[in-house]
Amino acid sequence: MNISYLEFSSLDELPADDKELALAAIGAMKGAYAPYSNFIVGSAVRLEDGTIVTGANQENAAFPSGLCAERTAMFSAGAAYPDKAMVSIAIAGGSGGVLDASPASPCGACRQVMAQYQTKGGKKMSIIMVGNGRILKFYRVDDLLPFIFNNI
Repeated sequence: MNISYLEFSSLDELPADDKELALAAIGAMKGAYAPYSNFIVGSAVRLEDGTIVTGANQENAAFPSGLCAERTAMFSAGAAYPDKAMVSIAIAGGSGGVLDASPASPCGACRQVMAQYQTKGGKKMSIIMVGNGRILKFYRVDDLLPFIFNNI
């Protein structure tokens, strides 16, 4: 099994469209509601027509009723633009309003939702995991979730 990805040490090294998406994810962190974990996450999804939809994690006292930033963004994009494929997603996270040094990595549930939307859209969805000083870009969901569960 081969997993392909690129590693960057700053936002300025990213291609312009990836940098724009990463900055949108960082900006989306402001919308997080995380009074329990104090870990805020922002996410931004780019659709095939260039539209960017953002989301942020939303916690709830009735755990697990909250929702990750990635799924917030993807579900919002899926509802607002049901006929547009999602081609890229960026994730940024940190504590106290500060971007963590380690890239934010999606949980298993978010990876599965990414896989579903990648299949639905018929296009590979790249994933950009943003950290302060380290950014990882994967070219398709399969690289983060091998042997994707798919019953479509």
